Amino acid sequence: MGLAMSYLRVPPTMEGEPDPSRVARLVFGTPDWRRRQPGEHVLDLGGHWQALHYLITGDPWDGRQPEADVVCGGRLLTEDGAAELGLDVIYLAPERVRPAAEHLASTPFGAIAGRYDPSAMAMAEVQDSSSLTDKTRDRVLKPAYEDLARFYAKAAADGQAVFKVMTSS
Repeated sequence: MGLAMSYLRVPPTMEGEPDPSRVARLVFGTPDWRRRQPGEHVLDLGGHWQALHYLITGDPWDGRQPEADVVCGGRLLTEDGAAELGLDVIYLAPERVRPAAEHLASTPFGAIAGRYDPSAMAMAEVQDSSSLTDKTRDRVLKPAYEDLARFYAKAAADGQAVFKVMTSS
C-alpha cells in the first residue's frame, strides 16, 4: 500500500479566508471533498506522483524550484495545525504556481523522458517502481505529465493556489 496524490486548484482566499491551513480545513474537512469541487479543478495522479517527480527533477523527493514545486514542493499544512484532517495537505501559493506552470509549458515530456529508468528508480526507492514497465512511461506517465501541465497552466492563468493531498492508496 502506497500513497496517492490529488491536486485541487482554488482561489488564494476561500469564503473570505486567506489562511491556507483554514482553507484546507474548509475544503478537506469532509470525506466527499472531491464531489464538492468542480471536476476541472481536481487532478488525481494516484500512485504515480513520485515517478513523475523523479522524471521532472531527477530525484525522488527534492529538486530545484520551480520544477520541484510541480509535485513535492510547497508548504506542508499538516505541520501548521491541519493534522486533524487525517491526510497530508501541501499548499503551493499562486506566486509559486506560475513559475511551475511556465516550467511545465517550456519542458515537453520528451525532455524528461530520458530519466525513465525503472532500475534506477527502484534504487532511489521511488514508490511502485517495481511495477513499472517499458509501456508505463508513454501510456501512463506521459499523459499524467500533460494533464499536470494543463492543470498548472489553468491555475496560473486564474491566479490560483494549488493544494496537494496525500492519501493512502
